[in-house]
Amino acid sequence: MDKRKKGSPTELRLMVVSSCGPSQFLLTNHILGREVFSKDITCLSDSRKNTGELAGRRVSVINAPNIYDKDISQVKRAMELRKSKCLCTPGPHAFLVTFDIEKISQNEMRTPKLMMEHYGRHCLRHCMVLLAYGGNLEVAALEDRVHKTDWLLRELLEHYGGRFHLFSKNWGDRSPDRELLQKIERMVASLGAVCFSSRTFQKADDSVKKEEKRLRKQREGEIEKAWTEMEKQYIAEELYHQKDAYTANVGAEIRAMAEMDNGWLRTSLARGLGTGLVVGAVVGALFGSIEGPGGMVLYGIIGGAVGGSAGGTAQVAVEHMEDRVAPPARLNFNSIFINRFFANTRPS
Repeated sequence: MDKRKKGSPTELRLMVVSSCGPSQFLLTNHILGREVFSKDITCLSDSRKNTGELAGRRVSVINAPNIYDKDISQVKRAMELRKSKCLCTPGPHAFLVTFDIEKISQNEMRTPKLMMEHYGRHCLRHCMVLLAYGGNLEVAALEDRVHKTDWLLRELLEHYGGRFHLFSKNWGDRSPDRELLQKIERMVASLGAVCFSSRTFQKADDSVKKEEKRLRKQREGEIEKAWTEMEKQYIAEELYHQKDAYTANVGAEIRAMAEMDNGWLRTSLARGLGTGLVVGAVVGALFGSIEGPGGMVLYGIIGGAVGGSAGGTAQVAVEHMEDRVAPPARLNFNSIFINRFFANTRPS
C-alpha cells in the first residue's frame, strides 16, 4: 500500500523522468542553471543526484536512466531504479516527466503505465509534465497547440492531471524559473505538502538510515578525536560553531555514502550477479548444444562467466559514483578537516 510522508519544507526533491532522448538532461541543466550534462549526451547508464537552486529555492535533482534506453540491461535498470530511490529518500516531492514537444509518439503513451510499475501506482498524482521546445517559438502559441490541436499530447497529459510546463532548450534563459517553481509548489501544496513514498521508497529510506547509523558508529572514534582537537583550539561560541560545521560536514558525507551503498543496493547487486550467471549459463549451454553434451558444459561455463560479469556491472557504477559523490570509505575525512581548519591556528 502506497504511503505519504512529510517532506522537508526547505528543500525540494525532484525526480526527473524521461522516456528517451536528451530532454531530461536539458531540464536538469535548466533547473540548476548550469551545464550538469553536456549538450551531446543522449543517455545515462547510472543514477545521479545534483543540488542547486531554482528561483532561490534549494533543490535536489535526481536523474535515472531513461525508461526506454535499450542499451541498459534489465538487471542494470533494476539496480539503477533502486539507486535513484536511495538518492531521493524519503521520497520525491515531485516527478518531472520530460518530453520533446516535437517528438511525441505512441511510444510515449506507455510512459504513465511504466512509471506506475517503477515508482508506485499513485505516483502520477505527484507528476508534472515538462515539454521541451527549441528555437524562438512563442510560448502562447505552444500552449494553444497543447490545449486545442495536438490530440495525442492532450491524451498523454490527461494521465498526469493536465499539469504541464513548457521550457526552452536554451537552458541559459532563467526568466521562467519563478513560474516553474510556483507550479511545482502549488502541486505539492495541493497534495498536503507531503512527498511521495511507496513500499520500495520506504525500503530505500530504511536502508539508507540503517547504513548511516552503521557508518556513524564506525566513525565514533574519529569524531571524538576531531572534537578533542577543536577543544584545544577554540573556546565558547567559536568552539560550538566549529563543532557544528564539522558535524554537518561529517553528516553530509555519511549521508552521501549511505545513499550510494547500503544493504538494499548490495542485495540488488548480489541478485544481479546471480541472475547474470544463470542466464549466461543457459544461453551458453544452448550454443554449446551444437557441439554435443561436452560443448554444453564448456559453453555453459563460459556463458555463465560472461553473464555474471554483465550482471555485476552495477557494482562498477556504484564504485564510480562513490568517487564522484563522496571520498572512498577508507579516506580519513577527519584528518582532512583538522588539517584544513586547524593547521594555521596552532600557537607557535
